[in-house]
Amino acid sequence: MTRKSNSALFNENSQIFITGGTGSFGKAFIKRVLFEYPNLKKIVIFSRDELKQWELMQVYPPEKYPNIRFFLGDIRDKNRLRIGLKDIDTVIHAAALKQVPAAEYNPMEFIKTNVLGGENLVEACLDTDVKRVIALSTDKACAPINLYGATKLCSDKLFIAANNIKGNKDIFFSVVRYGNVMGSRGSVIPFFLNQAKTGSLSITDSSMTRFNISLEQGVEMVFWALQNSLGGEIFVPKIPSYRITDLAEAIGPTCKKNVIGIRPGEKIHEEMITASDSFSTIDLGKYFAILPSNRIKHKLYKKLCIEHKNVPIGFSYNSGSNDSFLSVEQIRSLIKQFINPSFEPI
Repeated sequence: MTRKSNSALFNENSQIFITGGTGSFGKAFIKRVLFEYPNLKKIVIFSRDELKQWELMQVYPPEKYPNIRFFLGDIRDKNRLRIGLKDIDTVIHAAALKQVPAAEYNPMEFIKTNVLGGENLVEACLDTDVKRVIALSTDKACAPINLYGATKLCSDKLFIAANNIKGNKDIFFSVVRYGNVMGSRGSVIPFFLNQAKTGSLSITDSSMTRFNISLEQGVEMVFWALQNSLGGEIFVPKIPSYRITDLAEAIGPTCKKNVIGIRPGEKIHEEMITASDSFSTIDLGKYFAILPSNRIKHKLYKKLCIEHKNVPIGFSYNSGSNDSFLSVEQIRSLIKQFINPSFEPI
């Protein structure tokens, strides 16, 4: 699979729609798009939080950015999606409920947003003139043990299966799955940075590991998927892991470390490709691609499998058995680079 030039990705007629556009990913994606393509026709920021939309509007005031539209709505509302998708050619689906404990306590709310909302978006895209759809997933969707992960697995399946019902329509649906985004709201690094001020850090399990990816890497991966997807793939990046104890040492070397026990629905190690997926996973170099089950029928997938080798049968991509781990010093460097330039360990 050969990477195409970014110059072919968008042009002055491009119209982009991003669900959950006021979130961490959405803001990073919008910044990158406007930097590279300031003259594209329209970006629609679709989300349900009016305060976050207002705050983002202060960054991108309408008089300076007339090509940005702030569209208040919920992906649970299919008609609102249809209205927002008018004339749109590219959709990035970043909207989701994400907090694991909240999902365990409020399961139907997560199902309504992550599963039914995803299906609403699929149907609305098929009802309009959308050409490209990339849905953001999570490592928790792989062999899920919590409800949040289960809803995202269902969502992944819906977007992949959408390619089976598009008929002759010129559209593709693909999924990008990656690990913990460094510095995203509610994630462990900002939590530790804040908690370190108290002189103590709460570690759920000392053997825990996590994948790590920056927002910039996540955005780059979505750009790559938009350029290279055939439709139906789940793309997985090759990224490093970190040990939770190394993260704690990087942030609070003098802090007391309290092991409090694993939380309900939490894994010791995260996984992005299971051994069962290995039969349909190919190695693209910088990324893996889990191909759709009906790939054998398509000549393009046959060519893809000839050009790129399959992963070994039984291969799994796990944060605990990963061949790349961040050191304490590397974690500190990344925190300074991507989260807080003035960061100093406590």
